[in-house]
Amino acid sequence: KSAVEMFQHAKDHRFQPHEITIPSGKKIRLKVVNQDATPEEFESRVLNREKVIAGNSAATINIGPLAPGRYPFYGEFNEATAQGVIFAQ
Repeated sequence: KSAVEMFQHAKDHRFQPHEITIPSGKKIRLKVVNQDATPEEFESRVLNREKVIAGNSAATINIGPLAPGRYPFYGEFNEATAQGVIFAQ
């Protein structure tokens, strides 16, 4: 089966939207578009994912399949503002 594609944007050192709901039990390709001029690092300890995204570029992060639950992530370079959560249901 192919993965479900989801999109996430980083702008003004914030992830938008900051909450993403995905189907549990499915593989997800999360495309993160960094609209800032500076790099950002998508990081999630619970998902075991870490990816630096250069300024004004995009990266794809493969996630799952996940059990139902809440999976926080953050931007390591701007941790005070770049926060988000993935809800698998």
